[in-house]
Amino acid sequence: MSNVEICLKDIMTSIEGALGTALVDFTSGMALGTLGGGKDLDLTVAAAGNTDVIRSELRTMEHLGLKGEIEDILITLVSHYHILRPLKGSGNGLFLYLVLDRKKSNLAMARHQLRTVEGQLDV
Repeated sequence: MSNVEICLKDIMTSIEGALGTALVDFTSGMALGTLGGGKDLDLTVAAAGNTDVIRSELRTMEHLGLKGEIEDILITLVSHYHILRPLKGSGNGLFLYLVLDRKKSNLAMARHQLRTVEGQLDV
């Protein structure tokens, strides 16, 4: 089992309210691994669409001359949280994508646990 599969399983089992997760290459929009999702949550489509969010934020930071890295981006929907977390040194072009059920999750704990899993991911 690859390190990516292990980390995605860890996300799904350790983060309460996790509905789906993916490791995404934001240079191509391709999901390198997914777990969870379902009929109403196509992680491959969502991962590809969210690459535009990451790219847009990076362009905006560049235009504004902002230094530093994106820690994460939170998209809040009525029933879900979507967390986009570029891997450290986002020059590798990868981000973790996590979808949470708002009613069953603790956003602060989910962000903390996602950061911990990121530290264990070796790509």
